[in-house]
Amino acid sequence: MTETAVLPQRTPQEPSAPPRKGGLLAGLLRTARPRQWVKNILVVAAPAAAGQLFSRHALTQLALVFVLFTACAAAVYLVNDARDAEADRAHPTKRHRPVAAGQVPVPVAYAVGGCLGLLAPAAAAWLCSPAVAALLTAYLGMQLAYCVSLKHVLVVDLAVVTTGFLMRAMIGGLALGIPLSRWFLITTGFGALFMVSAKRYSEAVQMAGNAGATRALLTEYTTGYLRFVWQLAAGVAVLGYCLWAMEEGGVPHTSVLPWRQLSMVAFILAVLRYAVFADRGTAGEPEDVVLRDRALALIGLVWVAMYGLAVANW
Repeated sequence: MTETAVLPQRTPQEPSAPPRKGGLLAGLLRTARPRQWVKNILVVAAPAAAGQLFSRHALTQLALVFVLFTACAAAVYLVNDARDAEADRAHPTKRHRPVAAGQVPVPVAYAVGGCLGLLAPAAAAWLCSPAVAALLTAYLGMQLAYCVSLKHVLVVDLAVVTTGFLMRAMIGGLALGIPLSRWFLITTGFGALFMVSAKRYSEAVQMAGNAGATRALLTEYTTGYLRFVWQLAAGVAVLGYCLWAMEEGGVPHTSVLPWRQLSMVAFILAVLRYAVFADRGTAGEPEDVVLRDRALALIGLVWVAMYGLAVANW
């Protein structure tokens, strides 16, 4: 009797579905991507740059805007995951997402996402200003269009994600009625493009020809093109910041040192340090790079201190 006759015949098995962790509320929270909420801290950028951050009114409005922007982003994540549930189930890692795993039913994800998307701009119009409500509505419309089709369009996908970061930086100024400097917008916009294109470049490098391992659009980009984009964006961001810092260079100051101009050194060092990870192809998760690299964190703290001293005119 041969070995094949003795051993039971084994049939290939489909990969088992990931275990469900927690209930429906836990699944909804995971789908809202709490790790991504750190991006919404950008709402304080314009008030901090203008030195209007520490009044009670400013802190209250910025906390409210942070919550509303987080609700809008959560709405987009919920709708995106509901729309991509079938495709995510065939993905080696995305199948663990709560909607794809069945922890959050697709209709529930659509319903909660729709409710958040309607309530956040309405609350902004009531508690903040029409300008804030309009910006949140524009953000939702742009991001939903990205989920449906724009994420498949070359270059446009980079512009949409970059604009989302720029909107975060703008909304704090709109909430407090602070005029937005053209150099602030240029620096923030191209700084965001630098990080977004570096992320895409890192994903393309790590994919290494393994089609289907990540977003399909990366197969249409070349690493050379993405490298060109993040290098161009880094250069424009540095130039914009230098022009912004030197904008008052001819005005006499009463501080001990010209902190605003000196902060250019820390800003440039931060860009150069981040570019190390972009060049290695390890900037796929920008929040991890920023939070885990001690040198970059130290440079960031030095920059914050310098700019804070400039605002305080110390």
